[in-house]
Amino acid sequence: MMVCQRALRRALTAQKRKSSSLRTQCARAALARCCASTHGGGTTVEDNNYLAAFRSSRTVSYLSSEPTSLLSSASHHTLYSTISNHESNPLEWAAVRNLSSAAEAADDSIDEEDAALSNTSYTIQRRRGIRNVAIVAHVDHGKTTLVDELLKVAAASTDQVNTDDKSQLSDADAETEPERLMDSGELEKERGITITSKVTRLNYSSDDGDFDGESHVINVVDTPGHADFAGEVDRVLSTVDGVVLVVDAGEGPKSQTKYVLSRALSLGLVPIVVLNKADRPESLGRLEGGETELELMDLFESLDATAEQMEYRTLFGSARGGWVTEDVDVALDMAYSGSSEIGGGGASSMRGLLDAILKDIPAPAVHWYGEGGDDEAASAAKDADDFASEPFSMTATTVGYDPFLGRTCTGRVYSGQISSGDSITLLRRRDGDLFDESSSGTNGPMSQVSGVFATVGVSRVPLDPPVAHAGDIVTLTGVPESMKVGDTLTTTANMVPNAVDTPPLVPPTLSCLFGANNGPLSGLEGTIVASSRVRARLVSETDNNVTLTVEKSDADAEKTVVLGRGELQIGILVEQMRREGFEMIITPPQILTTTCPTTGKKLEPYEEVIVDVDADYSGTVVNTLTGSRKGILVEMSDDSRGKTRMRFEVPSRGLLGFGPEIATVTRGTAVMHHCYIEDREHAGVMGSGSDSGRLVSNASGKATLFALESLSARGTLFVAPGDVVYPGMVVGENAKSGDLEVNPVRAKATNNMRTQNKEEKMYLSPPRRMSVEELIGYMNEDEVIEVTPKSVRLRKLELDAGVRERAARSRKKQLDALKQNNKKGSGKKN
Repeated sequence: MMVCQRALRRALTAQKRKSSSLRTQCARAALARCCASTHGGGTTVEDNNYLAAFRSSRTVSYLSSEPTSLLSSASHHTLYSTISNHESNPLEWAAVRNLSSAAEAADDSIDEEDAALSNTSYTIQRRRGIRNVAIVAHVDHGKTTLVDELLKVAAASTDQVNTDDKSQLSDADAETEPERLMDSGELEKERGITITSKVTRLNYSSDDGDFDGESHVINVVDTPGHADFAGEVDRVLSTVDGVVLVVDAGEGPKSQTKYVLSRALSLGLVPIVVLNKADRPESLGRLEGGETELELMDLFESLDATAEQMEYRTLFGSARGGWVTEDVDVALDMAYSGSSEIGGGGASSMRGLLDAILKDIPAPAVHWYGEGGDDEAASAAKDADDFASEPFSMTATTVGYDPFLGRTCTGRVYSGQISSGDSITLLRRRDGDLFDESSSGTNGPMSQVSGVFATVGVSRVPLDPPVAHAGDIVTLTGVPESMKVGDTLTTTANMVPNAVDTPPLVPPTLSCLFGANNGPLSGLEGTIVASSRVRARLVSETDNNVTLTVEKSDADAEKTVVLGRGELQIGILVEQMRREGFEMIITPPQILTTTCPTTGKKLEPYEEVIVDVDADYSGTVVNTLTGSRKGILVEMSDDSRGKTRMRFEVPSRGLLGFGPEIATVTRGTAVMHHCYIEDREHAGVMGSGSDSGRLVSNASGKATLFALESLSARGTLFVAPGDVVYPGMVVGENAKSGDLEVNPVRAKATNNMRTQNKEEKMYLSPPRRMSVEELIGYMNEDEVIEVTPKSVRLRKLELDAGVRERAARSRKKQLDALKQNNKKGSGKKN
């Protein structure tokens, strides 16, 4: 019945907007399906015809006479000009839409005032024979697997191998093909997620008649799908001219889908939608009913997509199966039959997606400083050699260091060309107000390019000849040592007038203090202990990780403040450092707040949380998030598989430690995703969600089985027999409230006294081991995480039990005094 109401709402919305009758017909078809399923009936032929018409020409219904505005949707995120600026300015973001070259080419109606503010002296041309596209999606929707298939198809197209016939591949070749090739990092392989954005170059020869076998270069950017690494998506969108939005056909669009799509649409990028995993059983019903497509249409509409962006192409396929098709009936036939044969019935290999990229994604927009401009670009694209006399400019999206080649820089060439041996000059990224002339980029050091490389697969290959042209995404070596992400490189002999503007980033939401390990076991397991070395490593991380901000602590000169996007991002950074030999401590996270310039009220970040859980535990999830965590339930729906999907809006503070807690209360059946929305008024005092205390060691040594067996009845243990403990270290979670001092090193008495249970065999459950990101959300205000290359420990900030007890009494007196003052204040009012 809930779905029927949504269908009626869509129909009424269509009538209010005076849009095409196709939208109303589509809603009628959806309503008929809902009513039929409710009353046990089936859909009619007429309804199926409506749905087919909707799939073939859905964009007509969105051509409304009402003007759309980028800032009219409440769902848009608050955007920031720099990561260090914590005050939102959405009008500034609207003004810098032309930061993407694709947006510059698409926006033909810039007024004179905006043109003066942009301070540009170039026009837009197009480069023939190349495409730049990013693969964006929610986590686990199949981006990296899709890129693997594109690599195989592109390589086969240049080798003249018929990829539609898998019988040509030997069993040995199939076994040696690596899965998720782009997830090449050590942590990415272990965790099965994409952490950093990576670009790969495809040389593709299309069989489509429109291209007549012409060879093209397609630069594909694989992006992370987790919200904590959304900054990786932000920094690469300005280098591409279109996006392939991958959506799980069975799950539909999720929170991160909404985020990445909103950024892509606001930059004017051209979208292509791929409904992946179409061969899975949970996807069949949603594909037949068109539910996922309807949700995507609503998402595009809510994000104020333009009429051109609404004309997106939809493909149905399976990245793991290696096939894609534009006909949903063909996809359903392959799914029902379980056939893996490609090429029959209208389905093809990933050639279909590559051909769609060549047709729909525009050629790269190039900055043209010479005579002629947009009028010529509209008529015909230019060859690479036509840009040779133009000033060279390139922005850095990734910087690194090679022990043999020195400093490296990966980015997109916006104008001109660069070759090995050219002298280049660094132009600093402009901070603060992007249109303030006083903050314009300044010239930096000069250097000489020692190499020009392209990334093929995950290998860095030198270009032959070593020349990169406008529109290419390449890696340069020999760049200045002070190069940072967002800076611009230009040739010294023929410089561009200004640095290329880069898009603003969504700000960090939490901060942690990093310091040197000052515990009793300091220096025993790691090789780098000094706080100065820890700070230097954190500062070097900001060269490439643009979403991190590192500052010196004002309260403690030995500690460093790290501002990030979430617990997972901080946890990945700590894990990388401990593998490099660092020892450190991390304090509890603090959510960053701002002050509203208009009302003067305190603001804090809010996030959209989507939870999929078994219907039996839906009440538990609602109580957990809407209670002490101050969340608001926005939407709730059930499906035929016994699953419940709930959407909440929760303060970021309320999500600290929520992951492990919800996994415990739902017995691991809950799947949670969250994404930053905006800053809202502070929600006030918030509970932790858990009243359990800690089991704190009061002795040092190795934990014994004899002592832990008796302590296991008091709570959950974090240590195993043989683990080294010391006074103040947290060895478990108390089943009751409050901390309890225990002795985990007590051994069995060695005497000749005989007792009834002297020879009794003891059993102990495995300890609860938590990762760094889990501990970040789990620890209390008076605790810190001690990280070494071999161990991750939770301990009290103050190791002395007497000092902790006196501090606890002092806090209790302060709370009692505060309660008394509140009572007196309420009594006077009465």
